[in-house]
Amino acid sequence: MANQSRRAFIRSSMLSLAALPLGAGILSKTAFAQELPRLDPSASNAQALNYVEDASNASDHPAYEEGQRCNNCMFYSAGNEGCQLFPENSVEPAGWCQSWVAQG
Repeated sequence: MANQSRRAFIRSSMLSLAALPLGAGILSKTAFAQELPRLDPSASNAQALNYVEDASNASDHPAYEEGQRCNNCMFYSAGNEGCQLFPENSVEPAGWCQSWVAQG
C-alpha cells in the first residue's frame, strides 16, 4: 500500500516538474505590440551593452560594423520593436548595441 502512495507521489511530482516550463512561459512578463516603453540609452542595462539610438553614433566602437542596426539583428522583433536583450523595452530600429548578431 505504501508503494502505491509513493508511486502516486512520484508520478504527480514528475508531471508537475514537466509542466513548470509551460507555466513559467504563461506567467512571464511578455509584452505585446505598442505596450513596450522605449529603452532609455542612459539606463544601466543599455549602457552595459553600449546601446545607442542611432547606429552611426557607434562608429567609434570596435565591435561596430557599417550596416549593423537593431532592425537587422536576430534579437529584434519588428512587431513591437522589441529586443530579446531588453525584454521590457522597445528599441529604436535604427539603433545598435554591441551584442548585435546578423539575422539568420
